[in-house]
Amino acid sequence: MDLRQLRFMLEVARAGSFTRAAQRLHIAQPALSIAIRKLEQELEVQLFNRRDRTITLTAEGAALARHARLMEQQMVEARQELDDLRGLVRGEVRMGLSPMLSSYFFPQILASFKRRYPALQLSINGDSARNIQRKIASGSLDMGVIAGAVPEGLDAHLLVRDEVVACVHRSHRLAGRKTAPLRELLAEPLIHFSEGYHLRELIEERAAQEGLIPSVVAESNLFSLARSLVREELGLAFFPKMVVVSESEMAVISCDQPLLLDLSIVWKKHATLSRANRVFVDYVIQEVDDYYLLTQAAGTFPLP
Repeated sequence: MDLRQLRFMLEVARAGSFTRAAQRLHIAQPALSIAIRKLEQELEVQLFNRRDRTITLTAEGAALARHARLMEQQMVEARQELDDLRGLVRGEVRMGLSPMLSSYFFPQILASFKRRYPALQLSINGDSARNIQRKIASGSLDMGVIAGAVPEGLDAHLLVRDEVVACVHRSHRLAGRKTAPLRELLAEPLIHFSEGYHLRELIEERAAQEGLIPSVVAESNLFSLARSLVREELGLAFFPKMVVVSESEMAVISCDQPLLLDLSIVWKKHATLSRANRVFVDYVIQEVDDYYLLTQAAGTFPLP
């Protein structure tokens, strides 16, 4: 039994639903169910009544929840006291983040970080990986999360390696396929990301290798717009699998030879990060690693 399992149990109890709890925790529901089941097996008790889609704590679950809430509060207080002792009562974190990631699990990470360090100022800049790199080099950003190879002049920590998948409307002729050759996917009308985005560069590089020039019907730097255009049956778009794995209005198709995308948190090489920035980097790494390990164990995370 660990604190993460207890946090998951409390979130299910608060939400009264595994689905809503998984959404709030930004993890897949099967991964959450597996974590709770393992906790029940370890403790040899049933923590939740599961009847008619209603989730309530059993007597044993309620008893554990009382202790878990106390532990949760004590951990918050302990961290806050240690942070105050370390002097983390002021500071600013200036971070670059792609618009696509800003709609995924980073809002939850940023919110939880802010709750833990309320005195620290967060400044988030949405931009392409290329522009984020330039701003880190110029000093206008402290760090960022970028896709692809890490350029010279930056230190990095790999957060996750994700699969790039093609997405089409549910009525599309390819919608029933689990996999398809990249050449066949690239023959479809393409909804592309704007210049400077690594995902666009990756697709164009692979298209050139196939000797193809995709027919681009629209391009945008907004993930939400690209997704909506797919839903409106305008064409096909490529996305990281993790941002569309829960989509119900689009069909997700893997390339027969998987395309992989690395996401890394980066900062200026040889630069001394402020205490606030160092704490933020460590926090993001830990949160993403925890999420990755949990969902990988459940078989719901993209390729390692």
